Amino acid sequence: MPLEEILSTFDPITLAEMSSVKLMNRTDTKFVTTLPMLMRLLDMAQDDYYAQEIGGQRNMLYDTTYFDTRSFSMYQEHQAGHTNRQKIRFRTYVSSNLQFMEIKTKNNHGRTKKKRIEVEDMDLSDTTKREFIDQHLHFNVDDLIPHMHNYFHRITLVNKAKTERLTIDTALEFNNLQTDTHKEMGNLVIIELKRDGLVFSPVLEMLRKLRIHPHGFSKYCMGAAMTNDQLLVNRFKPKLHDVDKILRTKE
Repeated sequence: MPLEEILSTFDPITLAEMSSVKLMNRTDTKFVTTLPMLMRLLDMAQDDYYAQEIGGQRNMLYDTTYFDTRSFSMYQEHQAGHTNRQKIRFRTYVSSNLQFMEIKTKNNHGRTKKKRIEVEDMDLSDTTKREFIDQHLHFNVDDLIPHMHNYFHRITLVNKAKTERLTIDTALEFNNLQTDTHKEMGNLVIIELKRDGLVFSPVLEMLRKLRIHPHGFSKYCMGAAMTNDQLLVNRFKPKLHDVDKILRTKE
């Protein structure tokens, strides 16, 4: 069954109906798998989840550009295993024609806080953007440059109790703006469970049955590691190996 066809079997949920599930201060758990395994998971999840629908679409295109310092400070902090770390990105929600500048902060308790403002472009000379960055980012705005561009299609599921969101990313592609290197991720699927604390999640038992285990995957860091051979990747080596194995598998 094609992906779009199985998505059509889910009850829909609109952006307005999802307003109570923003989860701007949350815990995130990521999983990495393949398209065939995703199809099995969606078949199991139909009765427990809504599928977000915007303008008749349920598998939306996202376009993202990550900024970092000239010395890759944010990448290096993640690679070194720092528990307090940040990322800054510009994300365009193509289906709704909206763009946001977003700053994500992960603390040493495993919680992620996201701050964002709607923007029209990525010009960091703009006063509003500079003030926002100065308020929320621990790095100097004048040292930031664009490093990594990616785009992917995203499915968003919401459990019937509206206590969590499940994002499912497919067709991921990276374009390194510093090395001009392009990487397509083929069969790879990134699933992220976003919930407020440790509330009950129906999908966790489904993932366990399918033997899909938690597996960290930072799109910025993994994309940078795969497209810039000048960067240290020591801490990411096991994950890079796992991703390479997934890219070579047929199941």
